[in-house]
Amino acid sequence: MKILVTGGAGYIGSTVCSALEDRGHTPVVLDSFVTGRREFSRKRTLYEGDIGDRDLTSRIFDEHPTIECAIHCAALIVVPDSVAQPYDYYVNNVSKSLELFRNLETNGCRRVVFSSSAAVYGNVQDFMVREDSPLGPSSPYARSKVMGESVLSDMCSATELQGISLRYFNPIGADPAMRSGPHAADISHVLGKLVEGASGREPGFRITGAEWPTRDGTGIRDYVHVWDLASAHVSAVERFDEAFDTASMGDSHLVINLGTGRGVTVNELVAAFEKEIGRTIPKQEAPPRPGDVAGVYANGDVPMRLLGWKAELTIEQAISDALKWNQVRTSMLGDQ
Repeated sequence: MKILVTGGAGYIGSTVCSALEDRGHTPVVLDSFVTGRREFSRKRTLYEGDIGDRDLTSRIFDEHPTIECAIHCAALIVVPDSVAQPYDYYVNNVSKSLELFRNLETNGCRRVVFSSSAAVYGNVQDFMVREDSPLGPSSPYARSKVMGESVLSDMCSATELQGISLRYFNPIGADPAMRSGPHAADISHVLGKLVEGASGREPGFRITGAEWPTRDGTGIRDYVHVWDLASAHVSAVERFDEAFDTASMGDSHLVINLGTGRGVTVNELVAAFEKEIGRTIPKQEAPPRPGDVAGVYANGDVPMRLLGWKAELTIEQAISDALKWNQVRTSMLGDQ
């Protein structure tokens, strides 16, 4: 099957492309390279440009009329940056997504898998959320994902589109085959910062928020290996029609959480990391970042029922893969 992957040169998008190829599918990458890496798109069909570009989208489908599904990963994703630059986040994550969905429908691509986020949820008492748990986005980034889901849902209701919104929890790790991994020069995710601290590129690790109402005061997250996330996208593509049949609600838009079902605090992740490397690293507590929340973790019933998917890889595997990626990243990317 041929699949359009927007943001296919980014951390998650490139890993999705590798997972698709491993299952015999052919990704067609559309990326603006605002944050993506050309090194992650070698030997793949690649179009450089904006997801909102109608003419470019039409050209892609003219040249690849057998594309059966689109996976929309392209987005700006850094929560504190979204607080400082909300306009950029709403334009890129909402307005341009709307244009993309319209252009997909115009070009006859009816199946859309949308990269959403668990950041859409509000705080819940026991931290576990289901797909119908109350929403409470606390940053422009999170609100842009709520809006993106709503835009897709409305487009699906009004047109022949069908959409599946995958709400990611906290991706960590790297492609176990070391084809891609975290690549941003200014790393924002927690495991990347731990690797930076352990390698000496940073003076230590800052625990941002130590007074949350959790078992040890640090934020609670559902850390899911990026390869598991990528595999979930493959399942969403392969079982797209079946998922709607199984849901049997008559809806044209589905929401599915992608997590491990296990809540892990930041302190617990740090302890697992230190065990993996065999030593402690310097740590200091700091205030929460703008837009941070205490956290949530996923209930895994829906992805198993609709996609036959559950997370298989452990936090320890993710840490190991992140450390291996740190060793090969410079040789692969050249400028870091």
